[in-house]
Amino acid sequence: MRLFQRKSEPHGERIEAFWAWWAQTRPRLDAMLESGDEAGLAEVLAPAVAAIDEGLVWEIAPGRTAGQALVVTAAGAPELRPLAHRWAKAAPPADETWEFHPSRQANPDVMDLTIHVGGREFAFDRLVLGLRVPPGRPRIDVVVFHPIYPDLDDDTRTESALLALDWILGEDEVARWVGDITAASFEPIDPVPAVHLPAVVADVVREFSEQRWVMLEGRTPSGGKVVAAARFPLRAVDYPMFDQHIAVALPYGETDEDGLPAGASIEALDTFSLELATELSEDSAVPVAHMSADGVRMLHVYADPDSDAADRVRELAKSWKQGRAKVEIATDPGWLSVSHFLS
Repeated sequence: MRLFQRKSEPHGERIEAFWAWWAQTRPRLDAMLESGDEAGLAEVLAPAVAAIDEGLVWEIAPGRTAGQALVVTAAGAPELRPLAHRWAKAAPPADETWEFHPSRQANPDVMDLTIHVGGREFAFDRLVLGLRVPPGRPRIDVVVFHPIYPDLDDDTRTESALLALDWILGEDEVARWVGDITAASFEPIDPVPAVHLPAVVADVVREFSEQRWVMLEGRTPSGGKVVAAARFPLRAVDYPMFDQHIAVALPYGETDEDGLPAGASIEALDTFSLELATELSEDSAVPVAHMSADGVRMLHVYADPDSDAADRVRELAKSWKQGRAKVEIATDPGWLSVSHFLS
């Protein structure tokens, strides 16, 4: 089949090919679903998903409104998250049988489930957690323990812990609110039943529900002063299809003794930032941070590459009058260019 042969095609074409294949193969998939032929479904679906990208992971889970949900997920790989979301965006409308998700969804009945992990029964109602909320940080560090963990190897423990958290909270919520994850071979001090994790996360969400900007200071490699501002919390998962990085360098004319903006340059930079935020549509791009040092302010914007955000930024940069503005465009699905600002 052509779907499984043209790996040189861009991802967009592979997604289009997948959904054309899905429409053609749907009656066969429905028949296997109705008969409970899980092995057959896996045999048919696995190569179809791998044809989009071999790093994607798929599963069939209970649907929210449909009978079943087909989940195609990046499984925690930030470089693949935009691809999974574009796959879901191109999906047909949900019906009584199928719905489609780009990440694992929270299962409201998860505590009633028992699965097999490493040849052992893994009952979710026996899962306990050690929880730590670092002060001022929008993350919960989690130690995961199950009575079968002492008998499992590290990789199997970790894989099952990540899957359990995804099914308890939802994969995107894990990416937003969970920090360090440790699958332990011994029970943590003051263990908390896993059923309470959503309530603990809800408390953190309330504390950090309003996004704000924070000011930061530091030093350049040469010892100069750096002043920066960034959204907080700042997480790529909140903008899953904004994988285009737009960097704008603005040289400013008036500086203080540390090379930071002064006088009229402060007003000009503030005006540019306001115009930039006004020019960009929230559904296509977002300014995430800026940094000033040595007479230059660097602004970081992330955008949907299918939008006209990059053209709008280039056009606005032409209006900068205190020197020649430079605009650089790159693909950065993991937001590596602003990794030091991520929270």
